Amino acid sequence: MDKNVVTIDSSSSVSQAIEKMIQAKVWSLIVVRQDLPVGVVTDRDILRRCAAMGHYPDKVKVEEIMSSPIITIEPDATAGEAMRTLTNKEVRRLYVVEGGKITGRVTQTGLFRSMLDVMTTLASLPYQL
Repeated sequence: MDKNVVTIDSSSSVSQAIEKMIQAKVWSLIVVRQDLPVGVVTDRDILRRCAAMGHYPDKVKVEEIMSSPIITIEPDATAGEAMRTLTNKEVRRLYVVEGGKITGRVTQTGLFRSMLDVMTTLASLPYQL
């Protein structure tokens, strides 16, 4: 789980979201309204719902292009459950919710890296019959 979850106010412009993503080195932001999460805006949302439509990023608000609802999992969910949810919901990120608060995120890339590490470790163990 990556604990680097960055938020942006729903009334912020897409330009502001791009700047925040670059500064924080993330490709998604949790969109909040009155400090409550209402959606998520990703680099793909910006490309597909703003740039590809010919809209100006400084004139479009993130709430206009965000994805909602946020797809979440419990902190004790297994890697298998996370992969199944990512696949079934056709998303690239899941947000971990604990006590009603978003505490982290799980990404396809992060899960793949973890699974690759496990497989590499298992492959290096001596095999005996």
